[in-house]
Amino acid sequence: MHDLVRRAEDWLSQDPDPETREELAGLLAAGDLSALAARFGAKLEFGTAGLRGELGAGPNRMNRVTVRRAAAGLAAVLGPGRTVVIGFDARHKSDVFARDSAAVLGGAGLRALLLPRPLPTPVLAFAVRHLGADAGVTVTASHNPPRDNGYKVYWGDGRQIVPPVDAEISAAIDAVGRVDLLPEGEWEVLGEEIVDDYLDAVTALPLGDPEVRELTVAYTPLHGVGAATLAEAFRRAGFAPPHMVAAQRDPDPDFSTVSFPNPEEPGAMDLALELAGGIGADIVIANDPDADRCAVGVPAREGGYRMLSGDELGGLLAEHVLASTSGAERMVATTIVSSSLLGKIAAAYGVAFTETLTGFKWIMRAGPGLVFGYEEALGYCVGSDAGPPVLDKDGIGAALTVAAIAAAARRAGRTPLDLLDDQARRYGLHATGALPVRVADVSLIIEAMARLRAEPPAALGGRAVERIDDYAPGLTGLPPTDALRFRLAGEARVVVRPSGTEPKLKCYLEVVCPVTGDVDAARARAARDVEAVRHDLAATLGL
Repeated sequence: MHDLVRRAEDWLSQDPDPETREELAGLLAAGDLSALAARFGAKLEFGTAGLRGELGAGPNRMNRVTVRRAAAGLAAVLGPGRTVVIGFDARHKSDVFARDSAAVLGGAGLRALLLPRPLPTPVLAFAVRHLGADAGVTVTASHNPPRDNGYKVYWGDGRQIVPPVDAEISAAIDAVGRVDLLPEGEWEVLGEEIVDDYLDAVTALPLGDPEVRELTVAYTPLHGVGAATLAEAFRRAGFAPPHMVAAQRDPDPDFSTVSFPNPEEPGAMDLALELAGGIGADIVIANDPDADRCAVGVPAREGGYRMLSGDELGGLLAEHVLASTSGAERMVATTIVSSSLLGKIAAAYGVAFTETLTGFKWIMRAGPGLVFGYEEALGYCVGSDAGPPVLDKDGIGAALTVAAIAAAARRAGRTPLDLLDDQARRYGLHATGALPVRVADVSLIIEAMARLRAEPPAALGGRAVERIDDYAPGLTGLPPTDALRFRLAGEARVVVRPSGTEPKLKCYLEVVCPVTGDVDAARARAARDVEAVRHDLAATLGL
């Protein structure tokens, strides 16, 4: 018997899900070895992001067997008597996977607490610390395509797991036997009080004068779970209800109006921007489907609206937080691929600044006194003098804060673009860009990184490469990672790294221009400089 067939039959015999059983039985009946190889030739690896993959049968897919094994592995690492909070979004199977996790954890002698309904990921991250749990699980694939789902683990400190915990859980998962032999137990469903407590925490953030709340907001949750929570947060903070994109307001696991449910993707914000234009919105806000990210659009001076980059929004939020908090031990943090602007803002306020590897699992471990952290991919953690209420990215807290910023600007007869101009004059114009390169064969990425190390470019965009930082051996106390940073003449830089989740090489570009006169002229000049760097980098990569 072919080994793939043997493994598939063994899987089929223990799979509790009639849908994946039917899928797998059909492939076996058809003798489709290619499809079996796609499902059984590899397995989803459990790492610091947990698990994430396409729904379907087999160890290389997200399904009830994979999830039960993950829960059993987590239970083995934690041990009986520990408490785990479980959250879930509105994707296909998320509720089923959450209940499976609760049953397995309960059967292993742990106390499993299930959130009352599909909720934003930051509610789960908050609940772990708030309830004094030992770990947390959220079933979500964030802004991945509709056919994906995932399994993210938080530790008792409310942060995403990092090594060596991820490796310990992975090894424990590998040691799990048949899932149909795992004992199942009871679990508790939490009441709405946990949502109320989260809302109390985020509405206690520094949101400026509570009398300054006049603002017209267009909002979309992109078919995710953010709408109800954001609307209630706005109400408690004193803002008028946001105008919601009706076609995207309710959870829809098929994400029927967008190609990709990611506010960064082309077309994803079209309906929200159309709504904004129709109501004359002061600001446009979007959450991704699990509401841990926040995207913002503002009226453009030439008409219409434009989306702020993740770095632009990061700069505005950082300045607001530092102007609203006090204390000598404050710290702000971002990643090695984000703009250098945050470091200059930190210096101006006399607070510590730290760069970390990409991902909030690292940002939230930057050090004591952290009041603000962000990554350019629209992830923001906003804090107060008491620290952040959520030790992870929080799209609801970020949305509230940017609404407060916009309302204060409106009261002063200004706009968020005016605030960006203020920062450009104060710190220099920090123009950023990206060059993502998707490949069919990941070996091309390995070869490209090797070429860049062996034969680095002497110049990019007419700027000499003055220094190369190689993060592979570990640099400035950071864990080793496959990334290169090229520092260019005239305060510019390029960071190149392989994606951790896709067959893609990611390149992050920044050019800083001093502003001595017209900011728009400086912005246009910087955009041309970024494009010149992008052009030369693309030629250098040869992909």
